[in-house]
Amino acid sequence: MYQAARDLHITETVLHFHLPRLPAPPQQIVEGEIPQQPLAFQERADLLERLHERVTGHGTAVVDAVTGTPGVGKSLLAASYAWACQRARWPVIAWITADTEDQIITGLAALARRLELFTDQDDARTAAVKARDWLAAADQPVLLVFDNAAQVEQVRPWCPATGKARILITTRNRAFHTRYPSVDVDVFTPDQATAFLHQRTRNTTPGADQVADELGHLPLAVGQAGAYIHRRRLTYPAYLTLLRDYPLDKYLPHAGDGYPDGTAQAILLSIDQAEQTIPGAREALELLAVLAESGVPRAVLYGTTDPDPAATEGIDQLLADLADTSLITFGEDGGTVLMHRLTSRVLRERAHHNAADDGTTADDGERENGDNREDVTRLAQVLDSAVNLLHRFNNHIPDDAATWTARPAVDMLLEQTTALHTLATALGDPSESLLALRAWCGRYLQFLADLTRAIPLLEQTLADYEQLLGGDHPHTLISRNDLADAYESAGDLGRAIPLYQQTLADRVRVLGGDHPHTLTSRNNLAYAYESAGDLGRAIPLYEQTLADRERVLGGDHPDTLTSRNNLAAAYYTAGDLGQAIPLYEQTLADQVRVLGGDHPYTLASRNNLAGAYRAAGDLGRAIPLFEQTLADQVRVLGGDHPYTLLSRNNLAGAYRAAGDLGRAIPLYQQTLADRERMLGGDHPDTLTSRNNLASAYRAAGDLGRAIPLHEQTLADRERVLGGDHPYTLASRNNLAGAYQAAGDLGWAIPLYQQTLADRERVLGGDHPDTLTSCNNLAGAYRTAGDLGRAIPLFEQTLADCVRVLGATHPTTKTVRDNLSAARRQADARHKKRLN
Repeated sequence: MYQAARDLHITETVLHFHLPRLPAPPQQIVEGEIPQQPLAFQERADLLERLHERVTGHGTAVVDAVTGTPGVGKSLLAASYAWACQRARWPVIAWITADTEDQIITGLAALARRLELFTDQDDARTAAVKARDWLAAADQPVLLVFDNAAQVEQVRPWCPATGKARILITTRNRAFHTRYPSVDVDVFTPDQATAFLHQRTRNTTPGADQVADELGHLPLAVGQAGAYIHRRRLTYPAYLTLLRDYPLDKYLPHAGDGYPDGTAQAILLSIDQAEQTIPGAREALELLAVLAESGVPRAVLYGTTDPDPAATEGIDQLLADLADTSLITFGEDGGTVLMHRLTSRVLRERAHHNAADDGTTADDGERENGDNREDVTRLAQVLDSAVNLLHRFNNHIPDDAATWTARPAVDMLLEQTTALHTLATALGDPSESLLALRAWCGRYLQFLADLTRAIPLLEQTLADYEQLLGGDHPHTLISRNDLADAYESAGDLGRAIPLYQQTLADRVRVLGGDHPHTLTSRNNLAYAYESAGDLGRAIPLYEQTLADRERVLGGDHPDTLTSRNNLAAAYYTAGDLGQAIPLYEQTLADQVRVLGGDHPYTLASRNNLAGAYRAAGDLGRAIPLFEQTLADQVRVLGGDHPYTLLSRNNLAGAYRAAGDLGRAIPLYQQTLADRERMLGGDHPDTLTSRNNLASAYRAAGDLGRAIPLHEQTLADRERVLGGDHPYTLASRNNLAGAYQAAGDLGWAIPLYQQTLADRERVLGGDHPDTLTSCNNLAGAYRTAGDLGRAIPLFEQTLADCVRVLGATHPTTKTVRDNLSAARRQADARHKKRLN
């Protein structure tokens, strides 16, 4: 299994009702997999009229629950409405699978991207909220369908309450009746069922009504019968005989639990016929039955995100043949394969009661010890095949910094893997190979900064690994490391550090001190200590890890180069630029030689070295290096890549440090606009850009723009990151500084006091940010003329800075200068009183 190492530490049909026809939109957005219109489609005109008659257009969103038992055609009724909305030129039609809240969030986030509210690297929940809010403000009719909703409380928060949205919820859960007006879908009328069979089979001889009666007029079952009769060129009496003679108990001992026997018989007759006449049908149908019931993208079935049309021709032909049997359908654009949930269930139950094929073996020996293949069911075998297919698909998803370009593929993998995990858990323990896919999904979400989904997924994966493999298995240890890394990325060091410590101790005991995974744990723990401001533990651990990696892996190994970069970054944080700069220079030279000048890690090192030059006051070397790095990243990664936006931000910072606000402010403004467009308004990097622009306005003396922007940034960080996140605390400090610059000490001092107390509680008294807060509060007291509080606080802060950061650290020097100025002010005041 892949070992996730810490990456480079970068600092910084015509309907019988009328719909209002709208002007053609510039670009109609149709999001989601709306089912295609099936052959011999029976329009449910009476139900469509009931749906449409409630559209009032009075500024309140209209919500209806389309309810009914499985197989009655709830989704097709909603699809009929969606087709009509498309023809009427409604600007937005969104179809969202709603079995789970995660599917709802994923679907709304995809709509947000289509609306250009957010794109890659979004937090999915934030993007979903933006899409819902956009729908609530829509001034033209838009359609939102939640298909196959399970729970009222999972759907209710995502229904816009205002605007001109038309919302349909298809569900078998009648609890929706208590919340929303309902349209209950029943089986076909006898006339509708008979008309369907006549149209689908092109056969109007007697007997269709008897077939329909036998199937209870259930649309799904009648559809299967029509397709079977047409393909086999049967008479209605002949089909009725086959249906009644089908040995259902042989294949489905528990049939009748939730659907009528006639339905199962009709589906199984169609399945048998397909498997006997279409090569590969059995494997394909069973595979689709265990994957996501919301649909399976063709790309997943191809096993690649970039298929070769010649290589996929056979799969496309197989799917077309299966569609002719009505066992599967396609989404409206043909890109997603759909199977009715009853068909999936019948296939799964049949597989569950059948033994695995002879001659097969367990998947890579990954099943439980003592597994007897004779006891393995066909369903377990199909699950293995599905997991293998997803692993092939996963091999085409880039990791690390490149994942942000593959968000749709990540969402596909996550949805399909979740479906397999749910099924495997219901049958027993998920396989090790399936858990590996879950672990990859967790990492991808982390790369995408989608921690609200990554953390619960990684927590469940760790629990599954511990139950299946035990706490000491290497894969369990990797999972524990991944979870700690996610906690650290979320700023939750209180959970990250103990988990890193436990993982390191376990790896030393199980793998040995020199194992590459152990060295990774040591590096990651050092990084967490550094994030917590505990440089006294971080730097020695970085030094030990670098020495061990040089000895075990060699000086040119990428992990060794990472350690060298991270140690340099820790020296930089400690203010020891005398050690940081040579180490950064060495790391950059080694990365150019080993990885090449255009490797993303090399570009990151160049950015870090430029930052160190800037910290040393050497803007003559810093600014050209930042400019070169930015140009290279635009060329290699593109102008919108997060690393490129980071470089642009850092170059603006260097211009600001040089006093060149004429270049700094426009570059900050451009970076903020690009991050809002690419990452969204709530992404942490966007909030950083907003903070930096506000600080630049303040430096330019433009407090009229600085203070509102600082206030907005603080409010956004409190909402997005939480009140105790280090970045939120930094915003609170910066706003206090802006108030102070405006001469408003009545606001500044209480805010400084609050920030100091929060930093002491969250970060600890020795954290560099806490020491900065002490200095700032003392400075505000001094500005207010309260030297009795300013001088003792400066003195205590200076002593702490010397002890924690060292006597030569820039922060120590700043505090020392501030203390001297305060003492001179006190002396002058004393002399004035004496005179």
